[in-house]
Amino acid sequence: MIVRIVKLTMKEEEATTFKTYFATVCKDIRAQKGCNLLQAWQDIHHPNIFFTYSLWDSEQDLDNYRYSPFFEKFWKTVKPWFGAKAEVWSFDKIVDLP
Repeated sequence: MIVRIVKLTMKEEEATTFKTYFATVCKDIRAQKGCNLLQAWQDIHHPNIFFTYSLWDSEQDLDNYRYSPFFEKFWKTVKPWFGAKAEVWSFDKIVDLP
């Protein structure tokens, strides 16, 4: 299981735009092959900072999504709203407590 965390810092004036847009595409992201979970988080003290947290069956499934036409369109849409470069981490999940 691959855990993917992405930090997206938006320009302050684009935070609501991003949040609204993400709500329209989140089901499509979650429907990608190998995606088992998708969450989006908004920083409570810096509302222009968002994180996505997703779980993938494999790195190959994640890469298939990252190089898909859907992702290309998504990234082209949100990138102009960035206030800073996106930060990305991928992890192997080793413990999952209920």
